[in-house]
This record gives sequence, structure tokens and C-alpha cells, in this order.
Amino acid sequence: MSYYIAKTVSGDFDDVIARVTEALKAEGFGVLTEIDVKATLKKKLDVDFRPYRILGACNPEMAHQALSIEDKIGVMLPCNVIVQQTDKGVEVAAVDPVASIGRVGNPALDEAAQTVKAMLTKVIERV
Repeated sequence: MSYYIAKTVSGDFDDVIARVTEALKAEGFGVLTEIDVKATLKKKLDVDFRPYRILGACNPEMAHQALSIEDKIGVMLPCNVIVQQTDKGVEVAAVDPVASIGRVGNPALDEAAQTVKAMLTKVIERV
């Protein structure tokens, strides 16, 4: 079982970030955090790295539902979505919540994980 959902698209890196952000919004997610890995690695290690961003996405309804079922599930939130430049284009990938939340071992979370996976799959498809 893969731990992510991914797709490679064409286009400018920053334009793809904007498309991902809009696709997330359409599914009820907001971006809580944005980590520019390229800039961070340059600043901290003085190394050059490809354009790579980690977007911490959260759907408040789904987060509330999961936290109501399992109070420690916050360690797995928000849902990370990456955008990275590759030789083949710009790859967009999201965590597969079924794979990650399934590791918790609480069957009461299964339905929520499936719902979030479907939502993130739509995000990836829209980009």
C-alpha cells in the first residue's frame, strides 16, 4: 500500500502551488503552514535543492471529527501536500490518510480516513 497520492503536471512551479491551494479550498481545506524546503535547506545547510514546498492542509470538519474520536490524532495533522519540481514536470503529492491513520489501529477512524482520502484524491485530480 502506497502512503501517498500523486500526479505530475506541467506548468510553472508557483502557478502549480496556486492551483493546489485553490483545489484544496474547493474541498474545504485551508493551508495552515507552508514550508519552503529549498529556502530552508539553503539557509540552514547552504545546499542547493530543487523547488519543494510542503503545504500543511486542514479541513476543520474532518479534523474535529478525528480529534473527537482519537485525542492524540493531532500528531498526524495537518494533512501534508507536497509540490516539487522534477525532471518530468511538477509533482503534487498528498499523504494517504488511509495508510497513515490506519496505523493508529482505531477502526472508528476508518470512515473519516476514507473520506479525507477521497477529498485529497479530488484535489490531486483537479490540479
